[in-house]
Amino acid sequence: MAEATALRRRAVSSAILAGVALVTFAAAYASYLLGRDAEPTVTIGGPFALTTHSGATLSDTDLRGKPFAVFFGFTHCPEVCPTTLWELSEALKALGLEADRLQMLFISVDPERDTPEFLARYLESFDPRIVGLTGTEAELAAVGRAYRAYWEKIPTGNGDYTMNHTASIFLMDAKGAFAGTIAYEEKAEVRVEKLRRLIAGGSA
Repeated sequence: MAEATALRRRAVSSAILAGVALVTFAAAYASYLLGRDAEPTVTIGGPFALTTHSGATLSDTDLRGKPFAVFFGFTHCPEVCPTTLWELSEALKALGLEADRLQMLFISVDPERDTPEFLARYLESFDPRIVGLTGTEAELAAVGRAYRAYWEKIPTGNGDYTMNHTASIFLMDAKGAFAGTIAYEEKAEVRVEKLRRLIAGGSA
């Protein structure tokens, strides 16, 4: 039990640190854009085509014209993922009809276990507007690179494993451009306001 608790704390701490690093980068990047007129040299986001939890294919082109939020995680996550998905579900509820103008994506970092069928069962516990996505390791690795997301497999003994991963949520505008992030366990009112600004066409 103590070992399992220690592993869970290590996974959560790593996820939070990764999220903090991302938010720090995002803030620096935003400052860079505000202070210069030149084209940005670093981008977050890019083309993808993955399998949804219903077995369909969803690509970045399907999302054009609609802002979206991207969270990388996995169904066997003990704390960060269920917490974040619950918080996103509550945010969608708080947004009311505005939420229908926003797409929420949960991209698995664990394709070995997260089949479309398993994702579908897992997401039954959250808002039905959250779409689960999975793919091959190569496909997911390419998306991870495009979004500057981090994850790694951590053995836990007896042939099992967990995943350390970026805990922040990426916010993308209707053109597919990076608009900001939501940090892990950010205050509910801040989270909702960021999503509302994203829907309205502003940066979060």
